Amino acid sequence: MQSAEIELKFPVHDLAGLQSRLPGLGFHLDTPRTFEQNTLYDTPSRDLRAARQILRLRHYGGLWVVTHKRPSDPSAPGDQASCGVADSYKVRIETETLVEDGPALAAIFHQIGYEPVFRYEKFRTEWSCATPTIDGPLFTDPAHSSELSIGRHLVLDETPIGDYAELEGPPAWIDDILAQLGVNPATCLTDSYGRLFLDWKQRTGSLAEHLTFDEIPASALVQPAPL
Repeated sequence: MQSAEIELKFPVHDLAGLQSRLPGLGFHLDTPRTFEQNTLYDTPSRDLRAARQILRLRHYGGLWVVTHKRPSDPSAPGDQASCGVADSYKVRIETETLVEDGPALAAIFHQIGYEPVFRYEKFRTEWSCATPTIDGPLFTDPAHSSELSIGRHLVLDETPIGDYAELEGPPAWIDDILAQLGVNPATCLTDSYGRLFLDWKQRTGSLAEHLTFDEIPASALVQPAPL
């Protein structure tokens, strides 16, 4: 399945408090807290990174999912709906599918020249909102009407370097949920977990090579800056 992914992250300092507010905003729980392992693959010369693309194999509960992400391209069929979205949102074209045998796929990646380059772990809780929670149009530009089919999700990620929420959906819906939660847009992030990890390493001087719980013990945790 291929779709446009429009999202924002923000740091969370009261996970239970945030979750308690979600049902009142129209969210329902899709997936309870579940351990997630992710491995990014690339060529030895980091060709995918240079092209701002990722190839990821995820193990989430009992499921294996392979995902490719790339920047949107105005000239590519199907990408037009995601073009023109403000730079304050992270916009990627995501193609992903379930796979039956993750280790077998990893072996295939190796045979065609793709090797593991980064691993990251988290506990993820997934919530979704079935209907818009705002009055009026979701988009000010009628050209974006095709984005009405974009899902509306909030996930809570407990990572070795702090807790984050991620909102995915139409930009106006994201803005409305941020306002209802009292989140300052200035604290929102478009960085990947890989970038957040590198920034954390720079701040702390950690020698960890991967964003995993075994490499980053709880005693080394540095929470994101307060809202």
